[in-house]
Amino acid sequence: MLGVDSHLPAVGPEILKPTALRRRFAAPPAWEPEVWAEKRFSDRTPIQAAVLVPIVMREHPTVLLTERTKHLSNHSGQIAFPGGKADKDDVDASATALREAEEEIGLDPSLVDVLGVLPHYLTGTAFIITPVIALVQPGFSLSPNGYEVADVFEVPLEFLMNPSHHQRHAFEWEGVRREWFSMPYQDKSTQRFIWGATAGMLRNFYRLLSA
Repeated sequence: MLGVDSHLPAVGPEILKPTALRRRFAAPPAWEPEVWAEKRFSDRTPIQAAVLVPIVMREHPTVLLTERTKHLSNHSGQIAFPGGKADKDDVDASATALREAEEEIGLDPSLVDVLGVLPHYLTGTAFIITPVIALVQPGFSLSPNGYEVADVFEVPLEFLMNPSHHQRHAFEWEGVRREWFSMPYQDKSTQRFIWGATAGMLRNFYRLLSA
């Protein structure tokens, strides 16, 4: 681990409320994403994809995340947002994210209020991901797809938007240096290791909300 960004300010709880989040996307400030792309280790043609960043409107908002099953060919076993490849019938990234969230975890699109999108994020596996930020009404019932999803859980948004929980990592392989963020979260008796693309997109979300 290279370090922890505890020197950066946390996003205040007043900015994490639904009304404030709506205002932020309606009139975004000038800002720049911190993480654009990972080091590529796939030479295939990049694939368009989208993920839903579902913010559950609880008294203290949370982010709904999944743990991918270990047999999947891409990002197996990792913590992820619900989402996937765009279909030809999807009219935009929001349609992709909503469809995939319904297919993966059974999240009813009628309970989801899309606020907007973050800039594209290119993964090392050659997915061009559009993160779709949305508010989710609590009281939903989920039915995860057992082939793709091993678990579904929630992490407080306040925790994720506090850089004192953002760890920096790096390693070098065959002369190529790769850097990434992680946001380890202790969920009751389970340690959730949020890292890679998911942590990178959350870091960009932090940069938007702290701008």
